[in-house]
Amino acid sequence: MLLALFRDTIRRVNSRDYSPNQIAAWSSDDIDPVRWFERFVGRFVPIAEEEGRVVGFAELEPNGHMDRVYVSADHQRRGIGRQLLDAIVAEAWRMGLDRLFTEASITARPFFESQGFVMLSPQVVSCRGAEFINYRMERKLAE
Repeated sequence: MLLALFRDTIRRVNSRDYSPNQIAAWSSDDIDPVRWFERFVGRFVPIAEEEGRVVGFAELEPNGHMDRVYVSADHQRRGIGRQLLDAIVAEAWRMGLDRLFTEASITARPFFESQGFVMLSPQVVSCRGAEFINYRMERKLAE
């Protein structure tokens, strides 16, 4: 269910900022589901549900890195991303972290900026032979 949401969100939302080739590589049907789900092990993973359906998820690694944050294409701009991030921040405080950091897509950058993240630098990353621009971003939690 999470993998399907991941793919669908990329194909329907991120497609406005990335080329068809990039979207095909990023949301490939060839993604190994076992390896994809294994990446959740040892991470805090809040999941948003509406009427019994998963509509979003996020993940926090023990070092403060947020790798995947996705909200269903049908549930954008309803506060779900903010709720997921609030859960991440609460867990980060509980863990004693002083910052959160992520690599935000072009599509997600405005959301993260609206939630107090600052852009550290743009970067080019490669995924299944396609190159992408994304943004290294962070949010300080304690001064």
